Amino acid sequence: MRRKARTATKAENRPRFWGRHAVAAALANPEREVVRIWATREAAAEVDLPRGVPFTFADAADLGRLVAKDAPHQGLVAEVERLPDLLLADVLQDAPERRPLLVLDQVTDPHNVGAILRSAAAFDSLALVTQDRHAPPESGALAKAASGALETVPWVRVVNLARALDEMAEAGFWRIGLTGDAGMTLAEAVGPARVALVLGAEGEGMRQNTEAHCDALARLPISGRMESLNVSNAAAVALYAVATKGG
Repeated sequence: MRRKARTATKAENRPRFWGRHAVAAALANPEREVVRIWATREAAAEVDLPRGVPFTFADAADLGRLVAKDAPHQGLVAEVERLPDLLLADVLQDAPERRPLLVLDQVTDPHNVGAILRSAAAFDSLALVTQDRHAPPESGALAKAASGALETVPWVRVVNLARALDEMAEAGFWRIGLTGDAGMTLAEAVGPARVALVLGAEGEGMRQNTEAHCDALARLPISGRMESLNVSNAAAVALYAVATKGG
């Protein structure tokens, strides 16, 4: 899969990943350039550290000063370059059936996006698609929440989400927008083999223009005792529903 050429990030803007899953996944990803690693001696003994990457032993307190306050670094911190951008056209080209796309409309919380990436990996999603200016950047918090999935699930950032949804339709994807106000359930809306699930931000939901670019609007059949689900939970339930419908 082609990626746009990487532009080197200024050192002060490079993300720092922490935690063993996030760091190990970054090291295992050939597309990811790891710039520097800090680790306790105990953590370093449990990770296959690559040659040629600057490495520093540090105690837990020093590592804590390299990352967000109270971040569970587990003795490992890595400074990395951001992944090169992916092209939506390449993701859509010859897309296999029964591998859904996940589309997020202005979901900006890094913990939610990380959790969604984790569910996307668990249910073998084709890719995550977001609007570039309304999505969180790669960060330690996001990578930690993704538990390695940031390195394995293709993440496409687009300029215009409506145009991207049009491209998906041209590639044969049935675009289902999830909203609690919909008349039909997700099980009723899922039909074609290629599905794009569209989720909006918590509170505001999908924008009207995004809804207008969906083929169907559907809801999850949750109990009346709860008004809605967290967007990352909704994504996991929706991906499971699509997976079981296809199987």
